[in-house]
Amino acid sequence: MLKLNNISKTFNPGTVNEKTALSGLSLDVHDGDFITIIGANGAGKSTLFNAVAGSFFTDSGSIELDGKDITFMPEHKRARSIGRLFQDPMRGSAPGMSIEENLAMAAKSGGWFSHITKADRAMFREKLALLDMGLEDRLTQPVGLLSGGQRQALTLLMATIVPPKLLLLDEHTAALDPGTAEKVLELTKSIVADGKITCMMITHNMQSALDLGNRTLMMDKGSIIMDVSGSEREGMTVQDFLDRFKAGSGKALDNDRMLLN
Repeated sequence: MLKLNNISKTFNPGTVNEKTALSGLSLDVHDGDFITIIGANGAGKSTLFNAVAGSFFTDSGSIELDGKDITFMPEHKRARSIGRLFQDPMRGSAPGMSIEENLAMAAKSGGWFSHITKADRAMFREKLALLDMGLEDRLTQPVGLLSGGQRQALTLLMATIVPPKLLLLDEHTAALDPGTAEKVLELTKSIVADGKITCMMITHNMQSALDLGNRTLMMDKGSIIMDVSGSEREGMTVQDFLDRFKAGSGKALDNDRMLLN
């Protein structure tokens, strides 16, 4: 479904700020996979997503989506097949536009809309009601007036209202309070399962990484050092994960944000 072949990316090459962010990374994502990704700060997790989404072109290697080479496809064209949510709830929606206008833009794959029909509004209300955020009767309210949790839930709906081939979730609940984060995470699981959407999710919570989806990756220094699934993953504990990280990287994981969750 998604195939990464030996991709590499170095920022500021030849300068004192040179940084290798991806180093010969290869990965096969299968149709229907829900992959959680974990790693310390600077491991290359968001850089991996940026490479897949087309935020920049890789220095070497190739990227295929559904059998099509997208290595040099511009980001806006990849966005037709790839949905993405960020940690910041303010990204992914237009604050000055209403809820229904944002949904209409997403439903029309980013194109402009000349008219929102009664059928459109009925569909929007139905989908918003499933979010259980009280948004179904506020279609004309500007998105900028929503809370962070409401806006992130709306952005999730926008990213999946036309089911993408691939959904990238970049710590999309990390900026929310614990109760709202749990609610958005449950919505995510439901939407991904109901739509049979292939999904990759970065998380800082090691227990969530093992509990969610069907496969977990650990990254370090721009490479994948662990890829577990099936019965091997089902029996793993957080301590097992820490031990495997140390064995694979040669060092103990010292990221407080991850260890405290």
